[in-house]
Amino acid sequence: MTTIAQVGLIGYGLAGSVFHAPLIQHTPGLALHSIVSSQRDRLLRSFTDVHVHADVAPLLADPAVDAVVIATPNAQHAPLALAALQAGKHVLVDKPFALSSAEARAVVDAARDADRVVSVFQNRRFDADFLSLRSVVEQGTLGRIAECHSHFDRFRPQVRDRWRESDAPGGGLWMDLGPHLLDQMLQLFGWPEAISADIAAQREGARSDDYFHAVLHYPGLRAIVHAGSLVAASAPRFAVHGSLGSYLKDGRDVQEDQLRQGTAPGAPGWGLDPVHGQIVRADAEGHVQRHSVDNALGDYRRFYAAFRDAMLGVGDAPVSTEEALQLMRLLEVGRESADSGRRVALA
Repeated sequence: MTTIAQVGLIGYGLAGSVFHAPLIQHTPGLALHSIVSSQRDRLLRSFTDVHVHADVAPLLADPAVDAVVIATPNAQHAPLALAALQAGKHVLVDKPFALSSAEARAVVDAARDADRVVSVFQNRRFDADFLSLRSVVEQGTLGRIAECHSHFDRFRPQVRDRWRESDAPGGGLWMDLGPHLLDQMLQLFGWPEAISADIAAQREGARSDDYFHAVLHYPGLRAIVHAGSLVAASAPRFAVHGSLGSYLKDGRDVQEDQLRQGTAPGAPGWGLDPVHGQIVRADAEGHVQRHSVDNALGDYRRFYAAFRDAMLGVGDAPVSTEEALQLMRLLEVGRESADSGRRVALA
């Protein structure tokens, strides 16, 4: 008999409705049991077999719920995670894990004491473009890598009235896209020796940061993560340069757009990136050769499948508590670097 883990979702904004609910529903072994949201009428029209609550208390008190996914504004992540763990639930928190290392440590300690799995939603480990790049790096195709540039640019000149772009705690682009881009670099290259970051508000009327450029310093290697909100002509998503050549990849993973369009995870074409990366090499005479690289298949359901297995005790959490704490520390030190205008060494 197959075990089905019952999942409660707290929050039904962008993250909850576009990402988490569809992924839970289309990952074998998981069932969406409950949603906590103020949008009761909308949810009752969309779901016939899901419990809808206006606040978290009934969900946390329900013994049928095995795990809680937290997809709320960032300032609520740690308090809700602590409450869910105290109620005996496994917990998955949307990124960022918390607002600070101290909050993150409190959640990790609570999970250990409760003997429950806690993890953070780093779904972009399963982007097709990142998986393709990871394969190129691990195969040694580029030789010794000297530079890795990761750009996630957008053209959004108007400041929108939403919490992510407000001056509320946890708002701003550094806490929105920073966790994704930094986590990918940590997956590729490990813990850096230092970080230097520039974090700024560039748009007229911006209430929080909407630009960042951070350099992770490794011996003989620089990993650069960059995101801007006033970029109509974006740079390659990845540009990686090494002793044997370069890897260039335009465009972005298709899964977010597919989810926004209502495509069911796992449907034909799911996670299939139509834009191939290129390996570029030049010989001593300056002759350039290019060839395309087959794309890996992206699938965010792999993250949820790993979370399911960890709950069942047959696998590791998709993001370990050590990785979650490291990333939280890197976000903090990056902000420290930007505020002080200096490179900050990392232990």
